[in-house]
Amino acid sequence: MLDQPSPFSSGTPVARPPVDGVLGAIGRTPLVALHAYPDRADVHLFGKLEASNPGGSAKDRPAARMIEDAWDRGLLGPGSTVVESSSGNMGVGLAQACRSRGLAFVCVVDARTNRSNVLAMRALGAEVRIVTRPDPATGDLLAARLALVAEIVAATPGAFRTDQYRNPANAVAHEDGTMREIIEALDGRIDQLLVATSTTGTLRGCVDALHAHGLHDTQVVAVDAMGSALFGGTRGPRLLPGFGAGVPTELSERAEYDRLVRVSDLDCVVGCRRLALREGVLAGASSGGLMTAFDRLAPELPAGARCAAILHDGGARYLETVYDDDWVARELDCDAAGLADLVAGGPALPVA
Repeated sequence: MLDQPSPFSSGTPVARPPVDGVLGAIGRTPLVALHAYPDRADVHLFGKLEASNPGGSAKDRPAARMIEDAWDRGLLGPGSTVVESSSGNMGVGLAQACRSRGLAFVCVVDARTNRSNVLAMRALGAEVRIVTRPDPATGDLLAARLALVAEIVAATPGAFRTDQYRNPANAVAHEDGTMREIIEALDGRIDQLLVATSTTGTLRGCVDALHAHGLHDTQVVAVDAMGSALFGGTRGPRLLPGFGAGVPTELSERAEYDRLVRVSDLDCVVGCRRLALREGVLAGASSGGLMTAFDRLAPELPAGARCAAILHDGGARYLETVYDDDWVARELDCDAAGLADLVAGGPALPVA
């Protein structure tokens, strides 16, 4: 493991210097050695806690980068209105970034978006439009959200669409930030990296950073949701927001990875519950998917392997879904006893 002081040591903590506004607090999130989660004592797993960003997720990074990039290029200015489609976390990050610049923000979400994210965006001054019906041509909620975004931009003078699904600043934020921080913290010794997918900006940025640092041997595992249309998948029902996508994105069509693992909503629940009970880490749905993917691939890893997982957000926004036994029983047809057995390491979930 890393040579780090115990959190219970008597050493004097070092105060961080003040930062310039809330956006200055984005990044430099903790990379935590997970001691109890891996079933193999000879494999080291580290979790990047992106919930430590001020908006609560990894999406703070690209949200701030896209706004700053557009401002610097003259695409945004006083009086502009930013418009974006989001499953929740990007919306919170953009609401935060827009507020710091005094910009108006309209976010289009759908009925799956966590209520706490909608409330957070509105508290930050955003206008939130909720799509309840899927696109009639494709049957997809993301397609319906994107259509409404186009309508709003066309009807709003001074509107600017950040377009997280194709904006290169999305990936650059993770190349310069998330992955660079992991590389530096682990001295470039990373055998496996697990990344959850949605727009695939995180995946693209992390791969670009690995290549830029000459780390071509790191196995990159893209973890996608069952029912996602990314990477040749078949679109289907998905209950947990912010994981997978109903239609391929421009970023995803050029994404690189070494392994692809698809996980179900129940896989995410089990992984989240195990992470909470074994490590005290209350993480969001996609993080549970990463943990399930790690469990499936761990038997193949060599002794001494060092693995990193980007835990995109925290679990507080999922207390009424992932961490609610009644919701799991009702929506995923898994009662409390069966769920407890799975979390404790009972019958294995099917491999996708």
